[in-house]
Amino acid sequence: MEGKESAAGSAGDEGSKDALGKPLGPTPSQSRFQVDLVAEGPRKSCGDIGAASKGGEEAKGRFRVNFVDPSAGSESPGEPGGGSSEGGNVSGVQNGGDTVMSEGSLHSGGHHHYYYDTHTNTYYLRTFGHNTMDAVPRIDHYRHTAADLGEKLLRPSLAELHDELDKEPFEDGYANGEEGTPAGDAAAAYTPDSKGVVKFGWIKGVLVRCMLNIWGVMLFIRLSWIVGQAGIGLSVLVIGMATVVTTITGLSTSAIATNGFVRGGGAYYLISRSLGPEFGGAIGLIFAFANAVAVAMYVVGFAETVVELLKENGTLMIDEMNDIRIIGAITVVILLGISIAGMEWEAKAQIVLLVILILAIGDFVIGTFIPLDSKKPKGFFGYNAEIFMENFGPDFRQEETFFSVFAIFFPAATGILAGANISGDLADPQSAIPKGTLLAILITTLVYVGIAVSVGSCVVRDATGNVNDTIVNELTNCTTAACKLNYDFSSCHSQAGAECHYGLMNNFQVMSMVSGFAPLISAGIFSATLSSALASLVSAPKIFQALCKDSIYPGFQMFAKGYGKNNEPLRGYILTFLIALGFILIAELNVIAPIISNFFLASYALINFSVFHASLAKSPGWRPAFKYYNMWISLIGAILCCIVMFVINWWAALLTYVIVLGLYIYVTYKKPDVNWGSSTQALTYLNALQHSIRLSGVEDHVKNFRPQCLIMTGAPNARPALLHLVHAFTKNVGLMICGHVHMGPRRQAMKELSTDLAKYQRWLIKNKMKAFYAPVHAEDLRDGGQYLMQAAGLGRMRPNTLVVGFKKNWRQGDMRDVETYINLFHDAFDVQYGVVVIRLKEGLDISHLQGQDLLSSQEKSPCTKDVIVKVDYSKKSETDTSIAFAPPSSERAPTSRKEEDDDGKTPTQPLLNKDSKSSPLSLADQRLLDASSQFQKKQGKSNIDVWWLFDDGGLTLLIPYLITTKKKWKDCKIRVFIGGKINRIDHDRRAMATLLSKFRIDFSDIMVLGDINTKPKKENIAAFEEMIEPFRLHEDDKEQEVADKMKEDEPWRITDNELELYKTKTYRQIRLNELLKEHSSTANIIVMSLPVARKGAVSSALYMAWLEALSKDLPPILLVRGNHQSVLTFYS
Repeated sequence: MEGKESAAGSAGDEGSKDALGKPLGPTPSQSRFQVDLVAEGPRKSCGDIGAASKGGEEAKGRFRVNFVDPSAGSESPGEPGGGSSEGGNVSGVQNGGDTVMSEGSLHSGGHHHYYYDTHTNTYYLRTFGHNTMDAVPRIDHYRHTAADLGEKLLRPSLAELHDELDKEPFEDGYANGEEGTPAGDAAAAYTPDSKGVVKFGWIKGVLVRCMLNIWGVMLFIRLSWIVGQAGIGLSVLVIGMATVVTTITGLSTSAIATNGFVRGGGAYYLISRSLGPEFGGAIGLIFAFANAVAVAMYVVGFAETVVELLKENGTLMIDEMNDIRIIGAITVVILLGISIAGMEWEAKAQIVLLVILILAIGDFVIGTFIPLDSKKPKGFFGYNAEIFMENFGPDFRQEETFFSVFAIFFPAATGILAGANISGDLADPQSAIPKGTLLAILITTLVYVGIAVSVGSCVVRDATGNVNDTIVNELTNCTTAACKLNYDFSSCHSQAGAECHYGLMNNFQVMSMVSGFAPLISAGIFSATLSSALASLVSAPKIFQALCKDSIYPGFQMFAKGYGKNNEPLRGYILTFLIALGFILIAELNVIAPIISNFFLASYALINFSVFHASLAKSPGWRPAFKYYNMWISLIGAILCCIVMFVINWWAALLTYVIVLGLYIYVTYKKPDVNWGSSTQALTYLNALQHSIRLSGVEDHVKNFRPQCLIMTGAPNARPALLHLVHAFTKNVGLMICGHVHMGPRRQAMKELSTDLAKYQRWLIKNKMKAFYAPVHAEDLRDGGQYLMQAAGLGRMRPNTLVVGFKKNWRQGDMRDVETYINLFHDAFDVQYGVVVIRLKEGLDISHLQGQDLLSSQEKSPCTKDVIVKVDYSKKSETDTSIAFAPPSSERAPTSRKEEDDDGKTPTQPLLNKDSKSSPLSLADQRLLDASSQFQKKQGKSNIDVWWLFDDGGLTLLIPYLITTKKKWKDCKIRVFIGGKINRIDHDRRAMATLLSKFRIDFSDIMVLGDINTKPKKENIAAFEEMIEPFRLHEDDKEQEVADKMKEDEPWRITDNELELYKTKTYRQIRLNELLKEHSSTANIIVMSLPVARKGAVSSALYMAWLEALSKDLPPILLVRGNHQSVLTFYS
């Protein structure tokens, strides 16, 4: 039955594919998988072609993959039977082993887009003959959403395979860091139009382009002069040195180009995806500009040659300079026309120009074998060993040196990136770029060397061109090769006034003179200049377009737009044309040429450096298919490029460095929101890992103690004051981890954990907080706190101080929450943590005002504004505990903004709906909002009061000192308060002053309090007793059994015995509060020793009451208790 059904399905499917004009899929005998479209509407017969195509429209990408038995039912479906060789070939997409579907997705011209739909049960994949949802490995799972080659498919997510069936699966199925749109959107977002897109192979796209770009004017006009100056030997060395630089760069380019799919943008794309947007953005801009100016350079070279010809024939239009401008302008307009006509036309033009160029080179080679007597007076004698020997050594004149000659030749070797620059227009850039570039370098180098040697073997350095200079009598003092060939050109050296216009040294047109048919050489010069100009005119806009698409420079966004099937950057063409035209009109190319060469070299250097950097970072993603590269050779290549920059022109090199550095700093400062998995990221990770491991091997030392804080913030944006105050003493000093305990149903919490992690870490970075966000899921706050204290951090970078906000509403809430809160302190002391409790009288938690923070203290007139509020439900609106407590799910209210939801808490006060107009904030809320941003402002000249009553190792003193080192707090002075006896106040003050000066901590005053142990005022004692009344056990008024039972059920209750036992301690807290109000009511911030309660002896309610009594109605106060190990030392 099953066999028949799948066979019928496959027949219908193939029929529909045929009808739609798509390639027929493999027949059942070839393929073990078959795709059936599944319609959402009423089921129709698959055999009917019309119905199948209609079903396809309705299916919107839902499909069923059936197992097709290769032997058409003769064997049992459980056995693969005979199909293993084809069927096993699942991952080879072009082979018959994939599904029919991928045929359509591969040649992305299809009408149907198939996506795996996560929300229906219509997906049955019979993998290897078993009914499982698991997908087999295939290329479509690894694509980006808008891939050029096909559509992205989503493999089933782990949740869909692993979670219980009645639960709803996770929404998305994206892999790590892969951006994408949900299946439905993706189909709409990307419909590739593959018809008419022009893609080039390696010969037409890379080889031809590179050869044309490398063979420039130098070949015909300057090479013979270089041979004259440097001699054959050094000329070959010059060519060899240039080739070494370009070959290393070619190898590096090949390595990067084969490390993954290459899109348009050439050198910019390769560098930016390797080294990140900073280097990529800097190079992209100058490389595009260099290409645009190179157009002008080549066109002026062409115009100069035309003007020379006009001058020879006496037909100049105006004068030389203006003729160059006129001809250059006309030429660049024609080239622009060819470029805008499309890549196809441009490629045809390049082929024609290459043919002319090769004919010109052939013309020269043939010419060398036909020495004519008429050419001998001009110095051309045909191949001759004497001439070869004479021209082998150097003969530098006119202050030329080896390096100056090298600087003149080197630009002739550039142009190796011409193929890579149009990477977006290549059919297979991964194989085309290495093959084409390296072969082009080889061919052009051989031609350069060949021409250098042959011209050096045929032509003497100096010739008069005078037919009468033949030698009649034997001359004794004539030793030159020309003399032995019966020509006397000694007049060139001897007579001061005589000028020779011929020979390698004096005539730039030696190649025309030698060639069999001179006009062909002129045609070759035209071809070389125009082809290079055309290649640059196409490269510059393509690179610029890629740069603009990445929106690294927001101002250039308009140039990202492409037109037509090939996405041609017409706006970029116009811009390039205008730049080129501007430089043509300047027509002073001797100044521009070295800068352009240096711009090209800077990009070569960075391509080489990219390979070195990627290899150094050991990123698992760096695995180029091209294996013939070496990281150290690439580094040498990068260094060579930098050296050559200085050799060519030192001031241009410095200018290039300044420009690259300037752009690099700009892009770093702007921080574009892109993530390309660059090697910079990989190396940062590697360095962090290595340093963390190295740090782990070092014992802690008191001099290097840093407060490393675990702050129980909940959602970091819910308690900004807590965050900013702790940041004031950890920024650039110690570690800061924002702990967030998610409670409630595990499944929901797990989902929130993953979304929150990315969201809040981004929020911290955006708000310039040097902190980490660490969410955990736990049954209650205490468990979560324990998990974080034990597991947060890495190696030596582990927290050593727990920071919590004061639980302001403890009297109104559930006392079990208070028990949990106080137990956090006990747990922290158990694991040798210090504890800091921060209290602001207005409170800390602004989560119930979330979304209204645009009405901050600067904007006090909220009445007129319509504010969209991101509703954030919290169980207790004023809760200031370090974290809110999640209620049982039955109480939970629906949330309108899931991701802004801080643990899914329920409201107790009416909150603003998302659509309602926001009412003005109440006075308390406005104060809370102002208080929450008070530590972001510059603190004026006031005091930080340190009440260092108990020695906890020095943390109570270290924190205020660190705060005063920050810019916002630098005007604040530290005042120290200590306890003492009335009769020794002076002695105690001097002792403390000595200690502080040994610690090198500045202070403005030391106050010794002799009256700490005085009994507090009666009304304050009465207020305290009234506060604790509801939490007392009153065991003396109850029977023993009832009292014991009550204490067991409610361990937080205060017993009469305990109250009596700790009476003095209670009075001390009340008295300290009186003293604080008396001495420190104007301080900016108070740092005070936290009283410690013995575990198991002091009930939670009493301890909470002590903290309340101690810290109420005061400026912001930090109650600090170190772990009683020294954190300060006066030893060096």
